[in-house]
Amino acid sequence: MTNGKSKEQFVVGLDIGTTKVCCVVAKRDEFGKIHVLGVGKAKSEGLQRATVVNINRTVDAIREAVAEASHTSSIKIKGVNVGISGEHVQCIKSSAEISVNPTQIVNHNDVMRLVEKAKKSLEHLNMERRVIHSIPQEFIVDDQEGVLDPIGMAGQSMRGSVYVVMGMISKIRNIEQCIEKAGLAVNGMTFEPVASGLAVIKERERRSGVVVIDIGGGTTDIAIYRRGAIRYSEVVKIAGWDVTNDVAIGLHTLEDVAEELKIKHGCAYFPDLIHDEEILVSDLEGRPPKSFRKSVLTNIIEARMTEIFERVRESLKKSGDYQYLNAGAIITGGGALVQGTQSLAQQVLGLDVRIGTPEGIDGGMKGELNSPQYATVVGLVLRAFRDMPIEQPAQDAVEEKEPEPESVKESNGAEKKSNKNLFERVKEWFDQI
Repeated sequence: MTNGKSKEQFVVGLDIGTTKVCCVVAKRDEFGKIHVLGVGKAKSEGLQRATVVNINRTVDAIREAVAEASHTSSIKIKGVNVGISGEHVQCIKSSAEISVNPTQIVNHNDVMRLVEKAKKSLEHLNMERRVIHSIPQEFIVDDQEGVLDPIGMAGQSMRGSVYVVMGMISKIRNIEQCIEKAGLAVNGMTFEPVASGLAVIKERERRSGVVVIDIGGGTTDIAIYRRGAIRYSEVVKIAGWDVTNDVAIGLHTLEDVAEELKIKHGCAYFPDLIHDEEILVSDLEGRPPKSFRKSVLTNIIEARMTEIFERVRESLKKSGDYQYLNAGAIITGGGALVQGTQSLAQQVLGLDVRIGTPEGIDGGMKGELNSPQYATVVGLVLRAFRDMPIEQPAQDAVEEKEPEPESVKESNGAEKKSNKNLFERVKEWFDQI
């Protein structure tokens, strides 16, 4: 949407997680800066492991988060850019080869033809899956290998590898149904590791080799980036909720109390525990308070967090890219909030590790999102703006917005036609959508 006479544009990101739903309204001004205008949050009780298991509860949480974001931003939200994750998402590297057009100078259409051919080669193997992204990785023009941007190169033939992200149609449709029942349109869908990476990775890290580990409530998303593009990703079915559940069982307390204890008093790495003080907990009416030492809580948390990072390490070794992670690892998501997570990750993974907070947004309510747990929703906003040329109206509407052209209503995950220079368009793909 374009706001009146100004050149400001608006988009909405919606992160539907296992433990929370978060909605963010943002604008991009005429200078290209992105400002957060509204934030809404709601407790999520309709998902398990990033998969919808209760439509009505998920719809209620979406409505609550969107209503709050709409109120704080004074914008009537009609469409959202949503994230998707879960074990059902499958990522496959596909290759294809084409003949270059008669001019024998690679152009935009050649790249598009190769990407489409790579996608189609997988269709007969995955009838129950829908393509979410098709991300070019690198090309070979004639005998020139390792080409990241082939446009303008001379050659007769071109081979290329494409990273194709697919999800089960039924599970994607459940997410779409929840959004539609909440009275909204799906303007775009993004694989959550792609969104999180966009929010926390610095360009030098992306090129040097880095893994983003997003520890959410129900799943841990892993994405490896190298030479400017995503190379590998996996969704691990163990995450923050498992840590909270262990605390609740180990301390015989309620889940919401266990979550508060984990964040407020917890530590994931015993050597980082500075003061082993006593904690007093009163969570059930009519029962006396219970006390325990921080070291007991730390032992519970460390055991499960160690298991998470051991699973991540196995995944990194399986990918074949472990030895190329020169920039180490970035830990983000709600799991990164626990003290000692960085130290434990370094110990288990054998990599340099930093905690990733969202970047790329300015002013407005930026401070509200200055936490690892909001990396995905900020990435969804950044992705939506990246898909949108500066001069093009945004997708998410206020009440007085004029009808949008059909080309604007396409998914943010699809390759769109625009007036942008072809070289710039393809370069964006290589910069990781």
